[in-house]
Amino acid sequence: MSRAQQGRVAVLTGSTNDLETVRKVRETLEDLGVDCELRVLSAHRSPELTVAYVRAAEARGIEVFVACAGMANHLAGTVAAHTRLPVIGVPLASGKLDGLDSLLSTVQMPPGVPVATVSIDGVRNAAFLAARILGIKHAAVRERVEAAARAEQEKYAAALAEAERGERRVPAADTTGAAKRPRMRQAARPPRPGHRG
Repeated sequence: MSRAQQGRVAVLTGSTNDLETVRKVRETLEDLGVDCELRVLSAHRSPELTVAYVRAAEARGIEVFVACAGMANHLAGTVAAHTRLPVIGVPLASGKLDGLDSLLSTVQMPPGVPVATVSIDGVRNAAFLAARILGIKHAAVRERVEAAARAEQEKYAAALAEAERGERRVPAADTTGAAKRPRMRQAARPPRPGHRG
């Protein structure tokens, strides 16, 4: 079965300025063996093209959208308004508010028009979430997501074990300072009166 037959993801970004960040969505999906297409479409500057693309996407095998945009964007909301497929929103850090405006405009959607919003610049999590959604229907994708999760856990366990080995090699700190204090020689007691030494 080809990648395209295991579901496809449409990755959209509102500006060419954000392509360097957004390409990480595609790279992560490709690592998971998921087919995707990347397009620059703006809810504000090319609204007709955006809507036309979204409406035609399902017929091309698209099953999940990932919409990435910065500032007071409405890309993810526009996509969600014109499809019943799952939409993942990625607010991008840009402008004077450094992504806060993008986060709020992406996450605050009216009832019935949901957008699953990840963190600011959370492009890798958006890719993993898209793959998990595809994995509900496509067993091969689910297996690759499981393998990636196991690899991350093994990587963390190895790093933890290495840190613990390093801790054992470092001598314990002497918090009392006793090891550094020289022992005082006890002064000889003066002889008691009438005592013959």
